[in-house]
Amino acid sequence: MSTIVLYALYALLAYLGFTSLLLLLSVAIPTLGFYGRLLASHLALFVVAAYGVVASIVLRLVGYGRVSQWATARAFKWVMLLATGVRFEVEGKEHLQTRPAVFVGNHQSELDVLMLGEIFPPYCSVTAKKSLRLIPIFGWFMALSGTVFIDRSNRENAMAAFEGAAAEMRRDKQSVFIFAEGTRSYSSQPDLLPFKKGAFHLAVKAKVPIVPIVTANYSNVLDVKRKRFVSGVIPVKVLPPIDTKDLTPADVEDLTRDTRDLMLSELVRVTERARQAGVSLPADEAKAVDQKHAIVNGASPRQRRDGKVKQAI
Repeated sequence: MSTIVLYALYALLAYLGFTSLLLLLSVAIPTLGFYGRLLASHLALFVVAAYGVVASIVLRLVGYGRVSQWATARAFKWVMLLATGVRFEVEGKEHLQTRPAVFVGNHQSELDVLMLGEIFPPYCSVTAKKSLRLIPIFGWFMALSGTVFIDRSNRENAMAAFEGAAAEMRRDKQSVFIFAEGTRSYSSQPDLLPFKKGAFHLAVKAKVPIVPIVTANYSNVLDVKRKRFVSGVIPVKVLPPIDTKDLTPADVEDLTRDTRDLMLSELVRVTERARQAGVSLPADEAKAVDQKHAIVNGASPRQRRDGKVKQAI
């Protein structure tokens, strides 16, 4: 056992040393900073997920299991700030106190997990695709902390999961966070993919408000297409709650469209601030990058095909 621990320690030191070297060399070769911060982010995620497993177990034992994801999100915020120098600046924090609610956000890249570390309220759970629960440590944390797992390949299972979530929201005042687009856009411009309807069905079914959360385009902080990953402060705007008490399933289509339109308008505004701070690419450069990488209106060819498929949930 001691030999295994020793080898694990050597591996960790080698990982840290290599990551540090890449970050140091990024002063001369910026692309190396992308890989250095990527490695630092993966290590931070692993460490915080392990912490989350322990925290979820302990908090369950003392009767506070429903704040497990909030506690872990806050830890991730500080660990990632140290590891990457990236943080999110939130306007409209008072709306995060809405409980219960369905919080919906735009989804640009893997960095949005760090955004959750900044905005995630107590007594809230995320939704995630079912396959994530199979990932060691990370999946264990998600299962232990009350994640709502969705099987998007099976409409009946997905609707059953939302039915259970709606009942829990009404019974325990538990909120839910959902990335409304259902996948990452990787767009260099302030744009949104088509919204999935699941979040809106859930809000109407549970009779709880929708709270839109809009993160500015941060293509000059993280851009996987250009292999760019640097430190920065990314603006986020939390919009006022949208009431659903008097709505029925027949209203979901309009609710989805209106919320997307509202968030898109705010995304354009908040991205202008981000451009002034150098967080987002200027409009002409962003358009050129997306065209170069076959991304039009914020969607790759595969994502555009997916957007044409009827949204089942």
